[in-house]
Amino acid sequence: MKYNIFFFIGLAVFFIGCKGEVLPKPKAMLRLDYPVAEYAKSSPDCVYTFDKNILSEIKESKDCSMVLDYPMMNGSIYLTYKPVQGNLDTLLVDAQKLSYEHVVKADNIAEQPFINQEDGVYGMFYEVSGNAASQSQFYVTDSINHFVTGSLYFYAKPNYDSILPAAMYLQNDIRRIMESLRWKN
Repeated sequence: MKYNIFFFIGLAVFFIGCKGEVLPKPKAMLRLDYPVAEYAKSSPDCVYTFDKNILSEIKESKDCSMVLDYPMMNGSIYLTYKPVQGNLDTLLVDAQKLSYEHVVKADNIAEQPFINQEDGVYGMFYEVSGNAASQSQFYVTDSINHFVTGSLYFYAKPNYDSILPAAMYLQNDIRRIMESLRWKN
């Protein structure tokens, strides 16, 4: 008799407690939306100009190198200027070597050449995927007088999945910098 009561109670719990299929909740992902980029012509006291995102804060140094800070993304684009003085080969090798130093942590490094013959701007954009320190590198030059390198860094431990939305947003800004860069006479 005692076992019959437990049997009926267990049967009642089974039918009452199982009203529907139980499904685990899917993992939620943080959605990072950034405003549509608006650009304004930078006017540094330098030998080149470019369009910069109005969300960035520019910090110039006296040698035409500068940092574009993006406080809301906790990242920066570093621009370094070097005059070409018969050392173009060395500058190109150094820029390429800097990009490929990330190959240890990177899953892939995609090269995208850039040519603007009309304005004399030539370069290369490197998109780095994976948990590398820098997600993008680039250089531009006129091959005669000027050479600019750029790198994207975030002030956080590299986690490609987490920083991917911000990295993609800033890669578009880098492409805009390359496309709009002009040498002053």
